[in-house]
Amino acid sequence: MTTSGPQGERAGGPEGGQRGAPTGARPRRRAPAGAAVLREDVTQAIRDAVFEELASVGYARMSIEGIARRAGVGKTAVYRRWRSKLHLVLDLVSAIAVQGLPAPDTGSLEGDLRLLYEVTSRALRHPVASQIIPDLQAEAARNPEIAEALQKALREGQHGVASGIVRAAVERGELREGADQELALDLVSGPLYWRSVVVRAQLPKGYLGRLAAATAAGLRAL
Repeated sequence: MTTSGPQGERAGGPEGGQRGAPTGARPRRRAPAGAAVLREDVTQAIRDAVFEELASVGYARMSIEGIARRAGVGKTAVYRRWRSKLHLVLDLVSAIAVQGLPAPDTGSLEGDLRLLYEVTSRALRHPVASQIIPDLQAEAARNPEIAEALQKALREGQHGVASGIVRAAVERGELREGADQELALDLVSGPLYWRSVVVRAQLPKGYLGRLAAATAAGLRAL
């Protein structure tokens, strides 16, 4: 009998083998292997387990065994999806880049910046994010593949939204055309990241509003 949920895949769900066939009976055709039969609920359980495991023990001590145990599946279920813990983490980081942040549309540059900072600040304060980001940064210094994935995630996520804010401000006439785009993106994304992730200092009351106003003034000066 198969069980439901993530454990069922290991115990004989779509990815398990055939069980209980009578002796001498013609074997049934095996279900096709590969991504087409991978259960999405199991995949999501593994992804959730990776984030929890990263926050709990860090990348260096994280293991496929620990991930599988936390997800309630066998190691085979993990290896059918990813070749190693490195590929698993790279896939998750890349997925974050694809999801991105919601694009603010308040009608003003300062309002867009304030909303972006509020959303980003809440995300960076999440206990899991506050543990995982510094750990992956440390690993990125030693592993070029992780460094490349993190850079891609930041550029396609945070920078993608920041460039949209700058572009909208140019179209509204709040910023001049032809400003240094890379410098503009650094101004938008850098200060809050520095304060929240590098210094890891608590934000004082009213900080995000003052940061939005100062950033808007800096962008207008470009």
